[in-house]
Formats: sequence, structure tokens, C-alpha cells
Amino acid sequence: MIIESAILSIKAGQGRAFEAALRDARPLIEATPGFLGIEIWPCVENPDQYLLLVRWETLEDHTIGFRKSGRFQKWREALHHFYDPMPVILHYSEPA
Repeated sequence: MIIESAILSIKAGQGRAFEAALRDARPLIEATPGFLGIEIWPCVENPDQYLLLVRWETLEDHTIGFRKSGRFQKWREALHHFYDPMPVILHYSEPA
């Protein structure tokens, strides 16, 4: 299993709109083969920041299966305009 992580910094005052857009966009990522789950945690100290955690069976399920799909293009159109700056995406593997 791979965990994709990112700190999502949302433009000031756009948190509620981001959350609504994310609810609408979730089926796009959930339909991807190898998708295992998603969590979005709002930050306690900064209301314009969220922690994204996505579980994938393999790295390629995310980097190829989702990112190279038409679903990702729709995901990007729905969500990427909220980010400032664009998030850094990191992947983590299960401990040895």
C-alpha cells in the first residue's frame, strides 16, 4: 500500500467552497482502480489548510491510473484553482 500526502493551502476564505467542490469531485478519484480510501483533515490552527491522505494499492495506481486519466482532468478543474500555492505531493510506503 502507498499513502499519498499533501498539505492543501486554500485561498483565504475559500474553505467552504473547497469542501463542497471536494464532495462533488470525490467520485472521480474513488472510481480509480487501486484506490483504497481518502481522508481530508482540516487544520486546527489554520482554517485555510487541509491535510490530504489517499491510500493506493500501488504508486502507479495514482501516478498513471489516476493522473493520466480523464477523471484527473476533471478533478483538477474542480479543485486546483483553490490552492495557493500548489501542494507538494509525496508518497509513502508501508514500513519494512
